[in-house]
Amino acid sequence: MMAADGTIRHDWAIDEIIDLHKLPLLELVGRANAVHRMRHDPNKVQKASLLSIKTGGCPENCAYCPQSAHHREVDLTRDTLMDPESVVAMAATAKAAGAERFCMGAAWRQVRDGREFDAVIEMVEGVRALGMEACVTLGMLKPHQAERLATAGLTAYNHNLDTSPEFYGRIITTRTYQDRLDTLATVRSFGIDLCCGGIIGMGETIRDRASMLHVLAGMTPHPESVPINALVPVEGTPLAKQPVIDPLELVRMVATARLVMPASTVRLSAGRSNLNREAQILCLVAGANSVFYGDTLLTTPNAGIGEDAELFAAIGELECNHVSASAA
Repeated sequence: MMAADGTIRHDWAIDEIIDLHKLPLLELVGRANAVHRMRHDPNKVQKASLLSIKTGGCPENCAYCPQSAHHREVDLTRDTLMDPESVVAMAATAKAAGAERFCMGAAWRQVRDGREFDAVIEMVEGVRALGMEACVTLGMLKPHQAERLATAGLTAYNHNLDTSPEFYGRIITTRTYQDRLDTLATVRSFGIDLCCGGIIGMGETIRDRASMLHVLAGMTPHPESVPINALVPVEGTPLAKQPVIDPLELVRMVATARLVMPASTVRLSAGRSNLNREAQILCLVAGANSVFYGDTLLTTPNAGIGEDAELFAAIGELECNHVSASAA
């Protein structure tokens, strides 16, 4: 196995990534921390919060997602798209609280031209006019739509792979893996940063986790942002009875992601509410340099703001860049 020394590589083999993931935990975390320190300031942790601007009624059948219209037993209120004035006002409030980045997301399968997309463009322009970074997650989109977002000043587009190509069909059947890759390529072609990661704890194997990282690390350049999510089982979804993963599995995934994508921002995302303070700190040591902040991530619970204040107080005088994200 070639050493993971902080070099940017796009030729990782799946078996190499598995070998890293299987290292003794202290060795894995130690290597990941060393690479993290080469590429990042270990005392900087970015805070990102998520807000859904259009909730529920999504035509996709993602097995983990309470926003899917296929999961009729989920107790979820559907909301229409928020108006741009309200969203920009929320962004201004977030900026006043120290936010640098504001992300907006809608529970759509794909972007459709018309009044609602025009409203999203207005939101992006409004957020950028505040001097903030703007991020959206809207599903699949076409080149002319990506061009409009880029022209409006969009900073980043979130579009997760979710899992490996091999396991994907067990989780989603309404959209292909290639659809996701095509969307990412479209976004990249207009110079928009990628925010792209996945979810562990859905019943996948270690090879599946490594295969997903293999796809991400094969992108040129690597995604600027890589969210690592742990499944939050929601009653009424097909994965409602899936057991919550051991926190150390999340630590291993964060560390492995850091080793194969040294320069990317690794975001400790969904599932953080199931981690105690010490497990979260271990994830930060292992290479996570952003956490999603706020009581709710879209429609699932997150670590509370009070708990996060205690977490960062325990860590010490970290420089925390506040990022408010409204994503769905």
